Amino acid sequence: MRCIGVFGGTFDPIHYGHLRTALEVRQRLELSHVRFVPCCEPPGGKSPLMDPAMRLHMVQAAIESEEGFVADAREIERGGVSYTVDTLASLRIDYPTTPIALMMGMDAFLSLTAWHKWAQFLDLAHIVVAHRPGWQAPDSGVLGNLIASRSVTDKHKVHTELAGCIHVAPVTQLEISSSDLRDSISAGVDPKYLVTPSVREIILKMECYAKENATEV
Repeated sequence: MRCIGVFGGTFDPIHYGHLRTALEVRQRLELSHVRFVPCCEPPGGKSPLMDPAMRLHMVQAAIESEEGFVADAREIERGGVSYTVDTLASLRIDYPTTPIALMMGMDAFLSLTAWHKWAQFLDLAHIVVAHRPGWQAPDSGVLGNLIASRSVTDKHKVHTELAGCIHVAPVTQLEISSSDLRDSISAGVDPKYLVTPSVREIILKMECYAKENATEV
């Protein structure tokens, strides 16, 4: 079976920056599909503004018409703080003989050593780094050494090996920030053309991120 992409995040809300990155990586690497995994509670103690059920609902709405995108609720169903290593271990149980690729932006990769049990990631999956203009891959230190020893340019490696490779994939730069988006919606700005029509409809109908509703959970 072809490699499965895993794209995690708070998705508070999911927007075109997320969707375009996932689409380009899936097409570039010829992935079987991409699983969008909204977290329950992110590490660090700061809760998303929308509750897990609403964020999952927005993810499902955003990807419902895109073949090759799947909403995965395992972190929400597991409850508590969502750790990527637990999600990868769970997916490895579900797909014991299928390559898995954890997708992340270069900014997230640069903070990888601060992630919970990050050293186990490559035992469970590949890492695909979505590289936008302006971000420089490290060439020294722990991450520089990791790239030097694990980086592959041949995209087919992510299909022939179960885990252990790092692949840097260039993607289109869409500077959309979920935090800026939340702030603008709270200020009364229409999110049209920043999120899908289906997500925009949910946000406007449910008054998501309106000042009286955008409270921490």
